[in-house]
Amino acid sequence: MAVRQPETISRERASELVKAWAGGRPGPLGSVLGRQTAVDQVGVELRVETLKRRSIKKASKLWALDLAIRMMDLTTLEGRDTPGKIRALCAKAMHPQPGDPSIPSVAAVCLYPALIPEAKDALRGSGVKVASVATGFPSGQTFRPIKVAEVKESVAAGADEIDMVIDRGAFLAGDYATVFDEIVEIKDASGDAHLKVILETGELGTFDAVRRASILAMAAGADFIKTSTGKIQPAATLPVTLVMLEAIRDFEKATGRAVGMKPAGGIRTAKDAVQYLVVLYETLGPRWMTPERFRFGASTLLNDVLMQIEKERTGRYQDPDHFTID
Repeated sequence: MAVRQPETISRERASELVKAWAGGRPGPLGSVLGRQTAVDQVGVELRVETLKRRSIKKASKLWALDLAIRMMDLTTLEGRDTPGKIRALCAKAMHPQPGDPSIPSVAAVCLYPALIPEAKDALRGSGVKVASVATGFPSGQTFRPIKVAEVKESVAAGADEIDMVIDRGAFLAGDYATVFDEIVEIKDASGDAHLKVILETGELGTFDAVRRASILAMAAGADFIKTSTGKIQPAATLPVTLVMLEAIRDFEKATGRAVGMKPAGGIRTAKDAVQYLVVLYETLGPRWMTPERFRFGASTLLNDVLMQIEKERTGRYQDPDHFTID
């Protein structure tokens, strides 16, 4: 017999979002998610190729590169992460190019839960947020009470943002209610921390599945939807990101709720970042051109962006050794 989930503010909000997405008609979650237009794969890929060819002027490019830094979640998610490495990462996050105050701080650092206190101490007094992965990252294959406890511990340790992974096994088996209920419960456990929901799009198989997972996560209360853990390939791609951005657009139109987007994994160059920003602008417009609604999850992107800024300013590339290591 199914266990009735306790009513919480998060669950009430999620129920209202599901109802709004369904046009005001209540109904089973599966049927609500099933009422979606199939994604035109050819159309998505053609639009991405068209947008990738857009050229932008020097002043606009410098603005875009500056924005890309301010949108970055500078990330380290390795078993060999140490307190010293986290402090170096935080120093880089606050001052990406020491001695050049025109270079902004990144949005956040993203790391494992046990290292949150080290990051909070290192970032004290700055505007850089601490984002922690959680819920059995990267696979999500653990017991729900453990996932909930991990999130609560992360928030208590000082996490400003939680990056959770969905239960892909349940999603791919068509058990949408389990995935939905887990996100709602994690949202509740996150309290005031922003919740980013990682879909791990490389495991979902189709654009239709990516759109369905995006809608499910948003309806369950995600503040951001995120492509990937960065631990499998493919990770973030422009076509998948476009599918997710279009789901965000359609979800806001149906529910009135704006949700953020975070592509993560495989975004390594300034050229990549600018292309993502072009797709973002052309899909969701200027309201999403802010760190409050768009982030890049990246570990090596920052140095390439810094080198490209130097190139635009001086006409020549600096040696990579000129920059601190991420």
